[in-house]
Amino acid sequence: MESNRTLGRSGIQVSALGFGCWAIGGEWQAADGQPLGWGKVDDEESVRAVHRALDLGVTFFDTADTYGAGHSERVLGRALGRRRAEVVVATKWGNVFDEETRTLTGSDDSPEYARRALTASLRRLGTDHVDLYQLHLSDADLGRAAELRDLCEEFVKEGLVRAYAWSTDDPVRAAVFAEGEHCTAVQHALNVLQDAPEMVRLCEESGLASINRSPLAMGLLTGKHAQGAALESGDIRSRPPAWLQGFSEGSGADPQWVARVDALKDVLTSDGRTLAQGALAWLWARSPRTVPIPGFRSVAQAEQNAGALAKGPLTAAQLADVDRILGR
Repeated sequence: MESNRTLGRSGIQVSALGFGCWAIGGEWQAADGQPLGWGKVDDEESVRAVHRALDLGVTFFDTADTYGAGHSERVLGRALGRRRAEVVVATKWGNVFDEETRTLTGSDDSPEYARRALTASLRRLGTDHVDLYQLHLSDADLGRAAELRDLCEEFVKEGLVRAYAWSTDDPVRAAVFAEGEHCTAVQHALNVLQDAPEMVRLCEESGLASINRSPLAMGLLTGKHAQGAALESGDIRSRPPAWLQGFSEGSGADPQWVARVDALKDVLTSDGRTLAQGALAWLWARSPRTVPIPGFRSVAQAEQNAGALAKGPLTAAQLADVDRILGR
C-alpha cells in the first residue's frame, strides 16, 4: 500500500494513517460535570508517543481547540516543536470553553468567534498556520455554514489556513462546505461496524478526503473491552454509545456488538494483523479517500496503530467477506 494519501483536492500529502489527539487532552468536562475526555493522561508519555509516531511515518495529527479545553493543542505543539514542518496539523473550532476550569461552556458559530478561535489555536500550537481547519459544530445552520465557508476562504488567502473541512455526519451539510474552492475534506464517523455510504460517496464524487473518526469504535475494535472492567469516572466512555453500554457498571460492552466483532475476527486478524490493525485495514480498503485517525495515549498504542501501515488494506475478497458476515 502507498503509505501516503492526498488530502482531497488540496494536493497536501498526508500519511494514510492520522493520529487523533482527543485523548491526549486529558480530563475535561461539560458544564453539567459529565466527562468529555478519555481519563487521566501523562503529558510526557503523550509527547513520547507523538515522537514515536513521527519516527514511524505518521505525518497527520488531528486535534481540536476544545480537547482538554486547549490542552491537546498545547501538548501537540510542544511535541512537534522543530518538526512542525514535517507534519500536517488539523484542528477545529466552534465550541466555547474555559481553559482554567477545563469546562465546555457552549458554542459560537459567529464569524467573529471563528477568527478569535483560530488566533488562539495558532498560539497554543506554536505555529503560524493550520493545515486543515474544521468546523466542529456538526449540526450548524446551513446558511451560517455557507458564511463560515467563505470566511475560511479568507483565512486561506491570508495564509493562516491551507485548507478547511467540516466535522459532521450529515452529507447535506458536508456538501455545503464542499462548494468552497479550498474545502478538501469532511471528518465523519466511519468504522467496520458503522459504515457511511452516503458520505463516502460524497467524498469520492466531490474529491474530498474522508477523515475517519471513531475508526476503532471507541475501543470496541481493539478487543480489550469485550470483557469490560469499569472505566474510570473521567472517561467519556463511561457514558458510552450503544455498543459500549454497561461499561460504567463494569459489565462490558453490549453482547450483540461483541458478537459482531467476534464474527469478524478471522477476517480482520488475517496476515498477522491485530484486531485494531484489521479495522484500519478495512477503512483503507473501503475507499481510496479514507484517512483513519485512531486516538492514542501511549507509545505502545502509537506503535500498534502505526504498524497497520505495513500491513496495508484488506483485499476486495476480504471486504466482501465483511459485508457478508454483517449482512449488508
